[in-house]
Amino acid sequence: MKTKTAKIITTGISLLILFFFSTTGFTAGLLTPSGRSLPALLLKEHHVCVTVEDGYVITRIDQSFFNPNSMDLEALYTFPVPETASVAEFSLWIDGKKVPGEVVEKEKAKEIYEEEKAAGHETGLTEKNELNSFEIKVFPVKANDTTRMRLVYIQPVTVDTGMGRYVYPLESGGVDDVQESFWTANEKVEEKFSFVLHLRSSIPVDGLRVPGFPKAAVTKTSPREWTVDINKGSIIQQSINPEDPVQVKEQGDLENTAVSSNSQAAFTLDKDILVYWRQAANIPARVDMVTYKPAKDKQGTFMITITPGDDLKEIQKGRDWVFVLDRSGSMDGKFETLLNGVERALGKMNDKDRFRIIMFENQAEEITSGFVTATQQNVKNMINTLGTQRPGGGTNLYEGLKKGLKVVDADRTTSMVLVTDGVANVGVTKQKSFIELLKKKDIRLFTLMMGNSNNEFLLKHLAHASNGFAQSVSNSDDIVGLILSVTSKVTHEALHGTKLSVRGIPVKKLVTNNTSSLYRGQQLIYFGHYKKAGQADLVLTGKISGENKQYETTVSFPEVAMDHPEIERLWAYAAIDQIKRAMVFETDESESEQAIISLSTKYGIVTDYTSMLVVRDEIFKKHGIRRSNKKRLAVEEKAQQKRASAPVVSRRVDTRKPMYKSHQSSHRSFGGGGGGAVDPWFFVILLPLAAVKFKKKRTS
Repeated sequence: MKTKTAKIITTGISLLILFFFSTTGFTAGLLTPSGRSLPALLLKEHHVCVTVEDGYVITRIDQSFFNPNSMDLEALYTFPVPETASVAEFSLWIDGKKVPGEVVEKEKAKEIYEEEKAAGHETGLTEKNELNSFEIKVFPVKANDTTRMRLVYIQPVTVDTGMGRYVYPLESGGVDDVQESFWTANEKVEEKFSFVLHLRSSIPVDGLRVPGFPKAAVTKTSPREWTVDINKGSIIQQSINPEDPVQVKEQGDLENTAVSSNSQAAFTLDKDILVYWRQAANIPARVDMVTYKPAKDKQGTFMITITPGDDLKEIQKGRDWVFVLDRSGSMDGKFETLLNGVERALGKMNDKDRFRIIMFENQAEEITSGFVTATQQNVKNMINTLGTQRPGGGTNLYEGLKKGLKVVDADRTTSMVLVTDGVANVGVTKQKSFIELLKKKDIRLFTLMMGNSNNEFLLKHLAHASNGFAQSVSNSDDIVGLILSVTSKVTHEALHGTKLSVRGIPVKKLVTNNTSSLYRGQQLIYFGHYKKAGQADLVLTGKISGENKQYETTVSFPEVAMDHPEIERLWAYAAIDQIKRAMVFETDESESEQAIISLSTKYGIVTDYTSMLVVRDEIFKKHGIRRSNKKRLAVEEKAQQKRASAPVVSRRVDTRKPMYKSHQSSHRSFGGGGGGAVDPWFFVILLPLAAVKFKKKRTS
């Protein structure tokens, strides 16, 4: 599968070094133009520190690289954009001091960067590019010297069916063959690598897994505090047995950790790092809220997370399933596992269910002949047929969806499961055309977005338009378990047309990343602004099988709240995302673009229209660029230090008047629909072994 031809980048007498992440070609690392005679830059250190707490996660990346040449070089570093992530900081160390960047309109930022580079001055630039990644330029990487940089991003963290998930992306997805053919890779961290994740959960956690890194040191301080420490020594020495247990240590056993993070063995950045955690059983449904209001007379921002009760009934009548599967060339290496997941999903159906299977690459092909009843024999026959399929070709996503929508029975519950890893590059590719296609049928689209270079915005917008949902899938993920999770969503009723109202105090600019349909096990996350403190009623409304439903509680909005300044950025990201979705049908986008630029510069958000620029303080002053992000970072860092030194506290706000009477949906009662309960936790542990066996079966 190919994308647009890579742009030719001219750098004058300096040389361009590219970090590029890929699954089928390059992984994380330093790239140099093929055939270049000079020694490549060396990635000396790569340190990742992650904090998961209070409904969102902060990821900090510190890197340094060394130039062994006698001339100054320019570096270009691309990093896959994590799902719903907002860059909070891009900093360079200049004259031994950290200089954080400011968000500037894209063209202006690029112009200043080029001016400073031409003058030989230290400068850096972070942009968002078309291949769903952040592109970071740094100049100069001085001759025989080391350059240090920091990238920090913030994103909401959601829990589905009592299970949380975090991914640190290192793989691009390999969707640009032209770019890969131009660069030569060196993906080794030469000196020091570390990855540390701190989980601080107000809900007790009874297990944590790091698939693919069985020797990761997992420390349990309490049911609410866990730490993951991956160091290069432990990874190099990892067992090849996928059932080898993760080392879990209580706080008193820390001195027994086997391998030091300062081990001198090299580490290769060749796959995503994924962390799953499982909440304890029988957790009450709830409403959590975090707020930020710096003073009584200042605007406040809130983040409300609703974890519904398990009151959605199982659907007894038969359901129809349409699987639309990407068979393009970039799926090579992932295709076997994808088919394994589909086969497991077929095996969970009962004989009242029906299914169709569509595959697409340059063209779309139906593997079934209309809907097939999910009897044991029909499922067995289809499994044998799927075993003959092989990936290859481009990505005609539109034709795949069109063929999948062709035969839909209005009298039956129908859901479409789309699994793809790339961008639509054959046939119809305009987003508006996809939306109009979906509106022709009453069908829910559930999308698994594989890899880190997929067209996330298009795929998520399609899910919104159909009131389904989209889920990112790492190549290190439990694809089997996630496909089962998706198909389980329509084994039960859903709350459609959801709407949250806040009554009692004025609330402005209420936004959400959710669709208007809530499926079993999902959470709802809302952001908004308020000025007046006091009590307010939260009212969630919707319909279940056509019947009106209402859930409500009473919460208090504080006059002053200093602990969570980061949620201002999260609100701005959600507001920008809402504007972008509306732009699809606009004939004149200039007003919306200006609104995005205004929000981005105020709250420090890198978008398609803004970039984060690093220059010396006097250059910021020269161009009239306010140091607002520098001030925002200082406030955020102070709050983070305060939270880190304090015990974990509950953020639940509906204890006096619970919004729900039941417990939240549990992973321990997962699945349904004729196949018994399925706990996806077991797939996280057993998938590597299952995938190996599955592959052997097909190639024998």
